[in-house]
Amino acid sequence: MTLLIVFFGFLFGAILRYARLNRFDVISGFATGDDYTVPKAILLAVGIGAIILNVEIALGLASYHVKPFLLGGVISGGIIFGTGMAILGYCPGTLAISAGEGSGDAFLGILGGLFGGWVYTLALPFVHGILGPDLGKVSLNSLTGNGALFFILMTVFALLFAGVAFWLPDKKRESGNRKWIVSGILLAVLNPVVFLNSLTGRPVGASTSYPYVANVITNNTENNYFEKIAIPGNWELYFLAGAFLAGLIISLIKKDFTLTMIHPNWEKYKGKNTALRAIWAFAGGFILIFGARMAGGCTSGHILSGGMQLAVSSIVFALFVFVSVMITGKMFYRKK
Repeated sequence: MTLLIVFFGFLFGAILRYARLNRFDVISGFATGDDYTVPKAILLAVGIGAIILNVEIALGLASYHVKPFLLGGVISGGIIFGTGMAILGYCPGTLAISAGEGSGDAFLGILGGLFGGWVYTLALPFVHGILGPDLGKVSLNSLTGNGALFFILMTVFALLFAGVAFWLPDKKRESGNRKWIVSGILLAVLNPVVFLNSLTGRPVGASTSYPYVANVITNNTENNYFEKIAIPGNWELYFLAGAFLAGLIISLIKKDFTLTMIHPNWEKYKGKNTALRAIWAFAGGFILIFGARMAGGCTSGHILSGGMQLAVSSIVFALFVFVSVMITGKMFYRKK
């Protein structure tokens, strides 16, 4: 099973790397409003994946894994996560891929994320009160049942997501480049495959691995939160190990492995100061994972996996993340 999880992580990393969805310049480009490749690929993946996954579940081949709608946690976590994503220029999953490619800022983001996961574990008793109220595991299926109405509305939402993906402008598009379409379709297939009860029987995710690893390292395992995240955190650790290997192996094969700290988009707005980038990368990783833990998921576990299940918590989280990314981007990335 472990090798299978690593294999799926490798595929995940290879798919994102194919369309450069893991790169700092692409994700920070979304934050500045110059590159919509990331939301376009995500929306297409969610649109197509929703149809595949819900049909799969209706046939009894998989099960729902809807995240609870913790109103305060989803909203505040989405805002915090989006802030960290804009500053860092990575997501919890893409950090591993880019670190494999040699991005030093991604490695520092991972360290910041581990620290954020550890601090969140310690702070949980104090912030628990603002996470609620718990509105339950609400999804389109739970609201409508598994009848004709559900499948009609599910198809409408799926087409809407895919339509918005093609409606968003290709501001950074190279002539004839439609790699985001290929990646979106492949992600829409990969996630339902991972969901299959005959394989792993769980959704793709990434952020839980950070507090899991951090608490193992610090031997802070005698608490209710660690007991809750131990199984998914271990699973996601192997998944991200596969994503890291995808970044490393493919970059070595393609001969574009490069040890780097300053990316063109960072230099454009912030200059060449390596120490400054290091500080913000670590801080961004901390903010990113702290927000993800408040919301109960991240880009892959909440937006992709939850979005395909048409979970209300995931859709609300995605809205607050995207708005926060763009607001933070406009404030943080200002030309001198």
